[in-house]
Amino acid sequence: MSDLNRIKLKIHEDRRLREGHAWIYSNEVDVAATPLKNFSAGEQVLVEDSKGKVMGIAILNPNALICGRLVSRDETHVLNKSLLVHRLQIALSLREALFDSPNYRLVYGDSDFLPGLVVDRFGDICVVQIASAGMELVKAEIVEALQKVLSPRGILFKNDGKMREVEGLASYIEVAAGEVPDEVPLEENGVKFLAPVRTGQKTGWFFDHRDSRAALKRLVKGKRVLDVFSYVGGWGVQAAAWGASEVVCVDGSTMALEMVAKNAALNGVGDKVKTLQGDAFEIMTSLKQSGEKFDVIVLDPPAFITRRKDHKNGLAAYRRANELAMRLLGKDGLLVSGSCSLHLAREELVDVIRASARHIDRAAQIVHIGHQGGDHPIHPSIPETEYLKAVFARVLPAGV
Repeated sequence: MSDLNRIKLKIHEDRRLREGHAWIYSNEVDVAATPLKNFSAGEQVLVEDSKGKVMGIAILNPNALICGRLVSRDETHVLNKSLLVHRLQIALSLREALFDSPNYRLVYGDSDFLPGLVVDRFGDICVVQIASAGMELVKAEIVEALQKVLSPRGILFKNDGKMREVEGLASYIEVAAGEVPDEVPLEENGVKFLAPVRTGQKTGWFFDHRDSRAALKRLVKGKRVLDVFSYVGGWGVQAAAWGASEVVCVDGSTMALEMVAKNAALNGVGDKVKTLQGDAFEIMTSLKQSGEKFDVIVLDPPAFITRRKDHKNGLAAYRRANELAMRLLGKDGLLVSGSCSLHLAREELVDVIRASARHIDRAAQIVHIGHQGGDHPIHPSIPETEYLKAVFARVLPAGV
């Protein structure tokens, strides 16, 4: 029997856990029997139902709304190096079955049964993000487990995400083992890139849209392409490599656009790729005023809806962005509209496209809907693990 401290759930509050979810909210805990104030952030605890039956082990943060996350349903398996190695091996077997090259998200938090942990693999470099107090306490074991399973040349902690603030954790970026260059190579859909792992967004690259970017391959040959919110050129450089006649990448970050140029040159398409730095909405407006037209426009913004209460304003931002993009499309143009907002349903994004098209007297046909790749698996009991969408819409004159 484990000597871990215990938290008890209120009556009937065990139902969601029994159905497979892994989160425990603070208002589900019987604080009269097990006061949350008695626990420390990151502590591993046994979780009991109202009758005292053990349901598993959770990492706890008494100061957060989601105060507990199950890491094991077996009370003998605490979160340690052994369990981390086991879970990493399970995660690795999935990625190796899906991908030919070692460039992918190796660990996707709850979906890989390691809540609060993200690991992106760039060949022999691992970039790790920790977003929970419980994972922070075992960060040395995470490094040891990665070394045992992968023997990477370098491991970087990129621990500067917003979720760390919620968990009361400090931000830092540090090399945890070996050597990690500022920019690391990767290959996606046969196209080469450099990812700025130290200074870039998140881990330096977004593997999640890989499949949707692959779907673009047959649609861009000979086309003029606009990549809005381009970051380092994941969409735009691949479009150029696949035969687009011209690609214009738009982003607010000078650093990101410098990486676009590097990545274009890396694939021998530097002469096809141009960049525009500034506010995406202002640039799209300016392009429209200048009479510019594009055959394909990719719109892949950051999350406009990060919290439920932001939904109304965020939805308006998606509508404005999509309408601006449609006004820049030539006859029979293609819009690829992406969203990484968890709180924007796929049906809502489709409706944004419908409403935007109707407002400017155009007709839209949905020809493809993309999803997050298999290295971002969806936990069927945790709908929050599904967040990404990319709607491919053909935009035509209304009277077609």
